[in-house]
Amino acid sequence: MAKNSRPSFQKREKEKARQERQKEKDARRVETKERKANASPRSGEDPDIAGIVPGPQPLPPQFDTPPTRQEP
Repeated sequence: MAKNSRPSFQKREKEKARQERQKEKDARRVETKERKANASPRSGEDPDIAGIVPGPQPLPPQFDTPPTRQEP
């Protein structure tokens, strides 16, 4: 009979640990939400893509060579 009580105790401990982890996760989520709500919104545009326009881009100066003339 003693053997049957051990799995119940282990299950109970496992469930307590799971609930504790869930509480910690919930607390972290709330903290993250508050931090995001209080953070200043990003303004302006992304510096990596600033000034880029859609469509074909002009060639860089090192590739901008005058066309060579071909004779017929």
